[in-house]
This record gives sequence, structure tokens and C-alpha cells, in this order.
Amino acid sequence: MKVEHKGHTTIIRNTQGKTADFLQKLLQEYHTYKSQNLILDLTHDKELTMDDVKAFTDMAKAQKKEKKSLVLVADNLNFNAVPKSITLVPTLLEAHDIIEMEEIERDLGF
Repeated sequence: MKVEHKGHTTIIRNTQGKTADFLQKLLQEYHTYKSQNLILDLTHDKELTMDDVKAFTDMAKAQKKEKKSLVLVADNLNFNAVPKSITLVPTLLEAHDIIEMEEIERDLGF
């Protein structure tokens, strides 16, 4: 797990391979990240499944309650099959753009 801070956003890269193991480690340390916008880079896991992505649903809801964003980055999935509660994009650049848009929406009261 590699952590990088950029402004009001924290990028956490899965360097371990298996997303389930990454999620467990992330949940153990979640209290240190919950007050920040999070980008979770899952592109290292080439065997990523939709069930792996759906496992982040509770974390996505928790982030929304904190008025923070959670964006997953993966490039080998069907983006149309992702639940609405999860934001999944193919690149880190798009993840940053989504967070910026959500920050603007929160500032405007949406």
C-alpha cells in the first residue's frame, strides 16, 4: 500500500495485488483517512472483479456522510455495471477531476 497526499486528496495505491487484502488493510487504517478525499488506485490488480469493487460500498457511503469523496481507479472493468453508490473511473486524472467537481458541488450546497 502506497500513500500519497496531494492537497485535500489522498491517493492510496494497491501495491499488494489482491484487492480483498488491500481493502482489509485499508479498513484497519480508515480512521486516519476518513477526513480526506480518497482516490483508491486498484489498477495493479489484474484479476479485479466487480465483487471486489462492490466491497467498497460501505466505505463509499461513509465518505459521503463525512462530505468527502471516494473514487476508485480501475481500467479493466465494465463501467456500466458499477453500482451508483460507487464512483469508478479508468485513470487518476479523471479521479482528480471527479473530486474537484464534487468539491464544487458541496461548496454550492448540492
